[in-house]
Amino acid sequence: MSETADIAPIVEILPAKAWAAAPADRVRLDYDGRRRRRIVLTGMAGARYLLDLPETAHLRHGDALKLADGRLVEVEALAEPLLEIRAASTEALLRLSWHIGNRHLAAAVFADRILIRRDHVIAHMLEHQGAQVREVEAIFDPEGGAYHDHAPHSHEH
Repeated sequence: MSETADIAPIVEILPAKAWAAAPADRVRLDYDGRRRRRIVLTGMAGARYLLDLPETAHLRHGDALKLADGRLVEVEALAEPLLEIRAASTEALLRLSWHIGNRHLAAAVFADRILIRRDHVIAHMLEHQGAQVREVEAIFDPEGGAYHDHAPHSHEH
């Protein structure tokens, strides 16, 4: 028997809130673990599942991985070390978001704050721009976009 015989193939990704059945298992993944094309995942119950897609997918907290036999495996996003950036005004927060975007950093953007991965150099730069920066542990689900939802590309124009 081959080593892959005990690995159940994932046949579909169901978005959060688009499914209602009780999940058979759960996989817990950080941001990097949720941005994959091909990977063997191990569920909380110890079972293994094969994600094998033509393109990289971004799994989100609450999505379900549908198996060939119809069972569902829920995706649970893990909290990870991040920086929370706040500003004195909406205008100031917009300026800070420009500086973050200008550096092509993945960012989760909210009305009153921005979350990015911890980076002491970026934290220092943002503080010098007037940001209030603090370390937090949270789920990281950054905005998609031109640089974060596609395959690597050249910046040459």
